[in-house]
Amino acid sequence: QVQLVESGGGLVQPGGSLRLSCAASGSIFRLNAMGWYRQAPGKQRDLVAVVTYGGSTNYADSVKGRFTISRDNAKNTVYLQMNSLKPEDTAVFYCNADVTYYSGTIRRRENYWGQGTQVTVSS
Repeated sequence: QVQLVESGGGLVQPGGSLRLSCAASGSIFRLNAMGWYRQAPGKQRDLVAVVTYGGSTNYADSVKGRFTISRDNAKNTVYLQMNSLKPEDTAVFYCNADVTYYSGTIRRRENYWGQGTQVTVSS
């Protein structure tokens, strides 16, 4: 009933910037918390940043001061601005959303993941 589609990944040199976007679609009543996670090869998926419906944010220590998460509730979209990228930021980045949606006339709440977008930081 709900789809999350990420975009904006790619190859960037150390020190460079990228902006990821994640657009949600479907029978959405409300997007609650939305976040970005990342998973490097051979490692677990870790939280990068999260933003609540009201705009409160939280970041992993490793990205504080370099990454900024934001959202546009009118567009059902969350963004991740990544600056001063480092090789250790290389990973697949996944969008996550806590969604309240309608299934017919019934309101439900579930957690959804996007398909992931590759970010590679290399010279």
